[in-house]
Amino acid sequence: MIHTHDCPMPGANLDIQRMPGHWLLARLGKRVLRPGGLELTQKMLDGLNIRSQDRVVEVAPGMGATAALTLAKQPASYVAIDRDEAAVAQVRRILTGISQQAVLGQAHETGLKDGEASVFYGEAMLTMQPDPMKRRIIAEAFRCLESGGRYGIHELSLSPNDLSETIKQAVQKDLSASIHVGARPLTVGEWSALLTEQGFVVESVAEAPMHLLETGRFVRDEGLAGTLRFLWNVLRNRHALARVLDMRAVFRRHMAHMGAIAIVVRKP
Repeated sequence: MIHTHDCPMPGANLDIQRMPGHWLLARLGKRVLRPGGLELTQKMLDGLNIRSQDRVVEVAPGMGATAALTLAKQPASYVAIDRDEAAVAQVRRILTGISQQAVLGQAHETGLKDGEASVFYGEAMLTMQPDPMKRRIIAEAFRCLESGGRYGIHELSLSPNDLSETIKQAVQKDLSASIHVGARPLTVGEWSALLTEQGFVVESVAEAPMHLLETGRFVRDEGLAGTLRFLWNVLRNRHALARVLDMRAVFRRHMAHMGAIAIVVRKP
């Protein structure tokens, strides 16, 4: 459990009605901010198979929920890279050794050496990037990984693979308006193609429904106490309540075409 009572929250200086949706949820007490929940994160980590000799890099670690799971595997080293100072501060709270770092930086320009990492992953961040930046971030992961290194992503997805451009644009428009961040999810086929274009070989693909704000998933991710605490915080603020209900309505409106995906690939 990550306690944040004496640590600045990401987006804390923004008005509730304007801040990005994921930071709003974090401010209200949600700790798992990944589209497929802890279950899909765990499948990604299973595919990455982090061991004691691995040198792990995580980009955009958010509130540090996945970082904690990774550190429990006791890799040889761990580096978290985020452009948000408050997010870096959150992760630093759970670091315990000199081989573990959380630093300010960019996912597409990490400052790491070629082949420095054996495992590289990021969750719920490529979706928020335009396609050219998606490619730059994936290329940076490829550069940073040693031969045989593994790269994992956990993102929003669209289905089916032949989904019309009209529906894609409607989903992107509604999502972006609701979460106040540009959202550009891809189909399963498009995500896989984006990774293989950069030279990766697909090892595993796992999917889950986009149930981030549904009761069952919420309780599994946050526990009963965490869920009740979140509800209490939401009900105390009418602006927060309106935004959370709007996000859930958008997720439900596009449920037939929107999901979550975790892909693990390998650098040859």
